[in-house]
Amino acid sequence: MTSSVEKTTGHRTWKKPPFIANPAIRWAIILGVLAYVVWAVTSLPFNWERIQEGIPRAIRIFKGAFPPDMIRGELVLQGFLESIKIAIVATLAGVMLSVPIAFAAASNIAPKWLYNVGRGIIIIARSFHPVIVAILFVKAVGFGPLAGILTLTIYSIGFVAKMLAERIEEIDWGQVEAIRAAGGGTFITMLYAVIPQIMPRQIGLSIYQLDSNLRASAVVGIVGAGGIGSTLMNAFRRYDYDFALAITLCIIGVILISEAISGRIRRNIW
Repeated sequence: MTSSVEKTTGHRTWKKPPFIANPAIRWAIILGVLAYVVWAVTSLPFNWERIQEGIPRAIRIFKGAFPPDMIRGELVLQGFLESIKIAIVATLAGVMLSVPIAFAAASNIAPKWLYNVGRGIIIIARSFHPVIVAILFVKAVGFGPLAGILTLTIYSIGFVAKMLAERIEEIDWGQVEAIRAAGGGTFITMLYAVIPQIMPRQIGLSIYQLDSNLRASAVVGIVGAGGIGSTLMNAFRRYDYDFALAITLCIIGVILISEAISGRIRRNIW
């Protein structure tokens, strides 16, 4: 019986279908992408002479950075403490502002006009890189941690509000209908039917955003928004490369530790 089936059907092996079934369209896209890459690389204004001159300069910088200077640990500690404060305050402010924005940006809860407003706020918050926002706030409020807090608050809203709004749109609508059938108003429905479903995601997003803000605080500090980034930039301005390397190694170590802690907490929650 088995041999007859094999004779009639033959031996067939499964083959993954191509992403684009039409070979002409598939190869046209591949060749078009390759042609664009070649055109982009050849049309960009690379200054090869300056690149060649910069290689020996980079080698001198790396030689001057070794061994790293770990003596001035007090300055590094002060910078990290300021970065941690900036990250915590910005995360708290961003998360608190993200919750009402997320509810406004959820299509299954908010009316159309409010949905458009909420989505517009999220799009604006996500449109600019934190460094650009930091430059604007440094010009507006001056150098220091306030510019960093405002920058990372906007950064937090762009991510947390978007992810939370998507989670609200995925809730089990049966719980909402049950609360409404029992006579619950809008506030009671949100409190007992919606918030319990999104709370695990909200906690996980908050922890992730705190970790992300800690990393971003080092970047925005380079443009004057406080934190360890300002300490690093001052070291580069003084050509103090061994101290700059020590700061960089400390940043990497702190980020690795925070990533491990936040990842473990998120796995336990989700």
